[in-house]
Amino acid sequence: MNRLAIINVVGLCAANIGAATPNIRRFRDRHSWCRIRPAFPAVTCTAQSNYLTGKAPSAHGIVANGWYHRELAEVQFWKQSNHLVQGEKIWDVLKRQHQDFTCAKLFWWYNMYSSADVSITPRPMYPADGRKVFDIYTFPFSIRSEIKKDLGEFPFPAFWGPAAGVSTPQGAPDAVSRWIAEAAKWVEDRHHPDLHLIYLPHLDYNLQRFGPNQPGIEEDYRRIDAIVGDLVDSLEKAGVRVALLSEYGISAVDHPIHLNRALRKKGWLTVKEEMGLEMLDCGQSRAFAVADHQVCHVYVNDPSIRGAVRELIESQAGVARVLDDAGKREFRIDHCRAGDLVAVAQDHAWFTYYYWLDDDRAPDFARCVDIHRKPGYDPVELFLDPACSFPKMQIGWRLLKKKLGFRMLMDLIPLDARLVKGSHGNCPTNEDEYPVLIGAGLSELRGHLDSTDVQAELLRMATMGSSD
Repeated sequence: MNRLAIINVVGLCAANIGAATPNIRRFRDRHSWCRIRPAFPAVTCTAQSNYLTGKAPSAHGIVANGWYHRELAEVQFWKQSNHLVQGEKIWDVLKRQHQDFTCAKLFWWYNMYSSADVSITPRPMYPADGRKVFDIYTFPFSIRSEIKKDLGEFPFPAFWGPAAGVSTPQGAPDAVSRWIAEAAKWVEDRHHPDLHLIYLPHLDYNLQRFGPNQPGIEEDYRRIDAIVGDLVDSLEKAGVRVALLSEYGISAVDHPIHLNRALRKKGWLTVKEEMGLEMLDCGQSRAFAVADHQVCHVYVNDPSIRGAVRELIESQAGVARVLDDAGKREFRIDHCRAGDLVAVAQDHAWFTYYYWLDDDRAPDFARCVDIHRKPGYDPVELFLDPACSFPKMQIGWRLLKKKLGFRMLMDLIPLDARLVKGSHGNCPTNEDEYPVLIGAGLSELRGHLDSTDVQAELLRMATMGSSD
């Protein structure tokens, strides 16, 4: 078989391959490429699971980046155990076929407790005193200290939040993708994996923050292009076949949809007061929404209002479609983890998780980067509150308090969803915003490659003769 590296360039699509991406364009021009009809929903965890299992969410169960756990009556996002993905992964297939096969998985999601031979993933530590200490999780465990000794600490503050994709004291705009690319070279030098999965998130930040049409976004294309070009050269010199892949393209948006607020106004969503602030009470709510970019899972605990809930959602500006049981089967998302109804936004719209009606009553985590506590995805975490005076001073003061051992909130995130100018999750109208697969020896494709067929193409790249 061939040694194969799959570089997941998040947000890459035909629309942004051009003059600002000469390395990627040259790679595309000397290989085969195709557009991928996006996973549904076209979000990180679902797309990656489709690619790696060759199955849809109806089979592997990853219906979003997070969902409502009915037994726990809790919404949980961004969990990391690979056991959540119900299906045989590409590396398991290759391990069955080749006795000495090895796989390295760098920053792809569900990266803990899989059968991959090498894993590196972001994973903070949470001491009992309430602190959050940035770190990574690795397997084997010895890699953690070894790679940090050679490459330095992973630039965690730049992985997500206001420091991601911009120049800050925490690092350059491309600090995270550059660190991961260097980690990929480090793993290649020491472990020589047969299959190497590499995740480069740089485009995800400013394309969501500013949208794909923002003047100056070409600088982000140039940054990721330089990283990809250098990494491809390094891997190919080592005799590794390389494929470039993306999970989704990002569309320009201008309309946030607040489904939970609409459900609350109808009396179907329940909140409870905690220390003067409002918390969503999923278990007591008759209906509530779990937002994830342009797709929203709506859980209806009271079946008697299901029809009325659907009518309410369909009446909201920016909603393109609401999937019932038949619709979920059509979109291959008919799994017990999915919402009773699934709302899909129009290209220019996206869903917020907001459920409060008064910003003064919003929960404390709403103004923080807190991806696990929020009952839905929140791209507004990419922004500092524009109403905050002297933000660098405010950040410095909070960091000093943290260093001195005091409790503090980094509560500098705005509550204005209108700031967000890019999103993804539906199947965009513009096919140039579809994700892409680029590599040597793609089979003769007619039309678009389905996301569930990506596994078969990658297996073909790994096992076909070098002359193909």
